[in-house]
Amino acid sequence: MAPALREEIARRYGTPAVVIDLDRVARNIARLQAACEAGGVANRPHVKTHKSPVLARMQIEAGARGVTCQKLGEAEVMAAAGIDDILISYNLLGPQAVGRLGRLLRESAARITVAADNPVTVAGLPEAARAGGRTLDVVVECDTGRRRAGVETPGEAVALARDIAGRPGLAFAGLLLYPPTGGVASAQRFLDEAQAGLAAHGLSARIVSTGGTPNLPEIGQVRGATEHRAGTVIFNDRMMMAAGVATLQDCALAVLARVVSRAAPERGILDAGSKTLTSDTGGGLDGFGLLPDHPGARIAAFAEEHGFLDLSACPERPAVGTLVEVVPNHVCVVVNMVDALVAVRDGAIVGTIPVEARGMIA
Repeated sequence: MAPALREEIARRYGTPAVVIDLDRVARNIARLQAACEAGGVANRPHVKTHKSPVLARMQIEAGARGVTCQKLGEAEVMAAAGIDDILISYNLLGPQAVGRLGRLLRESAARITVAADNPVTVAGLPEAARAGGRTLDVVVECDTGRRRAGVETPGEAVALARDIAGRPGLAFAGLLLYPPTGGVASAQRFLDEAQAGLAAHGLSARIVSTGGTPNLPEIGQVRGATEHRAGTVIFNDRMMMAAGVATLQDCALAVLARVVSRAAPERGILDAGSKTLTSDTGGGLDGFGLLPDHPGARIAAFAEEHGFLDLSACPERPAVGTLVEVVPNHVCVVVNMVDALVAVRDGAIVGTIPVEARGMIA
C-alpha cells in the first residue's frame, strides 16, 4: 500500500484494520480456476478463509462449480445469499445440527452435500433428509495421510458407503480426500482400491473431491478426481509462502497496524495483538507476522491488544505513529476476528465487505 492509502484507511477505519486488495484477490481467484481447468477438475473453493458471500460470488462468476463450507453455520449464510451448490466437509452430529440441516434442506433451494466418516454421523442424517423433504447426498471422508478426520482404509470407506446407500433419504455421492503434500501416489492407491470395492457392491463415486491450497501444484494428478477444494489461495499468507505456493505479491490481505510505543531502542508495540493477528504460529514460523517494509522486524510475542516488536535486527526501526502492514501467518483465523474487510482496488478504497459468516463455529 502506498503511504497515502495507509493514512486514508487509518483515518476512515482506525487501526488495526484488515485490508484486502481486490486486484490481487481477482488474480488469485483466476489462478485457482485456471489450475482446476488445466487439471480437468471442477473448482469448489472453500469459504472458511473469506466467510463472505460477496467473495464466494466472485469465485462462482469466475467459473467455480459451488463452494465448500466447513461448518453448518457457514452453509446457512451462503445458502441465504443465493449460493446454490454447497458441500459441507464436516461430520454433523447431534439433534441441534441435524435439525438445522433439515431446515436448510427444507427452506433452501441449494444443492446440499454433507460429509461423514463414521456410522454414528450417518445414522443421524436420515432425520435431516426426512425433515427437509428431499434426498441428502453424502460423501465419505477418507484419511489418505494427514491423520485428521476420515476413514483410514478403503475397506472402511466402502462399508460406510454401503451404510449410506442403505439408509432412507440418503444417497452415496462419493469420496472426499485431502492428501498431504506430495501424497498423490498413496492417495491414488487408496482411491483405486476404494473404487474397486464400491464397484463390487454396485456403487460408484460421482464426486471425488481433493483439497488444499498447498496441493495446488498437484491438482488433477489423482486420477478419478472430479473437483478440488482450496480456501487460503484467495488471500494467501505466510504459511502458503513457506509452502512454496505463494509469493509476497500473491498475498491479498494485510493487517494495517500502528506502532504505538517504542519504550526501548530494540523493541516496540503494535496496536494489533492476539485478538487481531491470533497466536497461530503457522506451523512453526518465526514470529507472528511478516512486516514487508521492515526487514528484520519480528512480532515476537502478543498480549491481547499488543504486538511485541523485536527490532534488534531491523536496520530502519519504525517510530511511534508509523503505520505498518502485517502479512499474517494464517489468514483464515484473522478474517474470523473482524466484522468487515476494508477493500481496495487500483490503489483506492472501494468500501468494506462484511464477514457475514464470522463466528460460525457450529
